[in-house]
Amino acid sequence: MSRIVVLGAGESGAGAAILAKIKGFDVFVSDTSKIKDKYKKLLDDHQVKWEEGHHTEEDILNADEVIKSPGIPKEAPMVQKLIQQGTHIISEIEFAGRYTDSKMICITGSNGKTTTTSLIYHIFKTAGYDAGLAGNIGKSLALQVAEDPHQYYIIELSSFQLDNMYDFRANIAILLNITPDHLDRYENKFENYADAKMRITQNQTMDDSFIYWYDDPVIKKELKKFDIKAVECPFSELKEKGSIGYIDDGEYKIEKPTPFNMEQEELSLTGKHNIYNSLAAGIAADIAGIKKEIIRKSLSNFPGVEHRLEKVCKVGGVQYINDSKATNVDACWYALESMKTPTILILGGRDKGNDYSHIFDLVKQKCVALVYLGADNKKLHDNFDRFGIPVRDTHNMSDCIKACYEMAKPGDTVLLSPCCASFDLFKNMEDRGEQFKNQVKAL
Repeated sequence: MSRIVVLGAGESGAGAAILAKIKGFDVFVSDTSKIKDKYKKLLDDHQVKWEEGHHTEEDILNADEVIKSPGIPKEAPMVQKLIQQGTHIISEIEFAGRYTDSKMICITGSNGKTTTTSLIYHIFKTAGYDAGLAGNIGKSLALQVAEDPHQYYIIELSSFQLDNMYDFRANIAILLNITPDHLDRYENKFENYADAKMRITQNQTMDDSFIYWYDDPVIKKELKKFDIKAVECPFSELKEKGSIGYIDDGEYKIEKPTPFNMEQEELSLTGKHNIYNSLAAGIAADIAGIKKEIIRKSLSNFPGVEHRLEKVCKVGGVQYINDSKATNVDACWYALESMKTPTILILGGRDKGNDYSHIFDLVKQKCVALVYLGADNKKLHDNFDRFGIPVRDTHNMSDCIKACYEMAKPGDTVLLSPCCASFDLFKNMEDRGEQFKNQVKAL
């Protein structure tokens, strides 16, 4: 009996462990953090051995194969020991892919992944397709393959997941954009990160489709380095030579495989970035054979994604928007670009080597005040104080919202679009967004 060790017992790891157990492997799960009760119960119900709070070296290094949580960096001491002894390390997605012949629609990119993935899932479900949501959102792909299989899986993939995928094949691969992010995990080399994103095309055949943003200069550069075998399906904001999806004179258009169009103003998602997301989703749905009227209906009634430009409420004539998912500078750029009213921008968190210059012009054009929210806001002061825009320095959500309330005037928008990871003050991005919403609703 082969032995599989799973490092990390969150949604991904627990699901992988259950699938491995069902497939007859000797399974052991190890997590240096405390395992959530729901995952402990899941593992116990399937008689999977686990440990928390530490790694027992002798119980891990004897693995035939290791499934690693995407949140664990390759620099982690235990991972380095496994690499040094030649143990094969894979992701949960890679492992799950071995045990299903379902169609895989996979989405990656530095920004817009969750929105596009959720929109495609919405279209597929509206069309009555048997689809599962997996990857960075939804339930573990491995657990679904084990206990609740579907004909289609709509999968959001991070670069970390792609790093440990080797034989997995995406039937429809979507690459939205490539901008600097997570460089601390890629030796601070943007090229390494870009190459990781391109792994979504590996193993694709002429029967598959590769949807990508035609206007992205990094993607264009990367395409020259890779032998793309899938049918290329580029999209762009405006009609460009080679693009099969674009906006033309206020109309949303897809040229093939089935010509389709609708008025741009009918799209439920607004902002330039969401044009790209809607084009990618529409092309994917068209390739999957979904009827035009279903695509049109779904693009017009999609409710959006929590923590992504989520309108919370108006207080005293001030609109509060939760964009906690904006954990990098480019995501904040897209959010600011979509603002139509004077904006009070909340920035801050754990900086990932951010270059804030990309948003300088938009901050000067759109923002009437800045509120810093982080354990250490020095870099924000160094970058933004020079513009002469009113600034407040805060270190918890309560003080942050109080500062916004005091500075805002009727007709303004308070935008939480932090540019940074959340782990300095919050459990995660969701916790930051929830605290923002709760404090706003308590005003």
